[in-house]
Amino acid sequence: MKTLRETNAKDYSPEVIARVEQSFSPSAVSDLLVQRLVFVAVNDDAVIGTASLDGRVVRTVFIEPGWQGRGVGRALMIEVERAALDRGVATLAVPSSVTAEPFYAKLGFISVRDSYHGEERTIIMERPLLDETKVR
Repeated sequence: MKTLRETNAKDYSPEVIARVEQSFSPSAVSDLLVQRLVFVAVNDDAVIGTASLDGRVVRTVFIEPGWQGRGVGRALMIEVERAALDRGVATLAVPSSVTAEPFYAKLGFISVRDSYHGEERTIIMERPLLDETKVR
């Protein structure tokens, strides 16, 4: 089974991957569960994917590598979008890894700009959910 390191190794250095892994320690994830609306995909009592909504920003979309390409990420994103619409979010944003950019592009997200944290490149992407001229 692939790990985060193997999945992203072609796009990020080992140092960047290690820093990202530290951001998701058990205590850090516990804190995030209180701050965000979190969605979890499960198969036979095993977590195979996660996604969360933080205001208008999609965060922590992770799919177990053995389940990638099988619709789990798309299903989680449908739920995130539904929750965002229920909350009146007009445009979803996602800070995408280089690795995940094609996934989000298939879902209709457009690259807006690049963001850097040291050598870590993140692609800020957006997708309109509502016609903002009709929201008023």
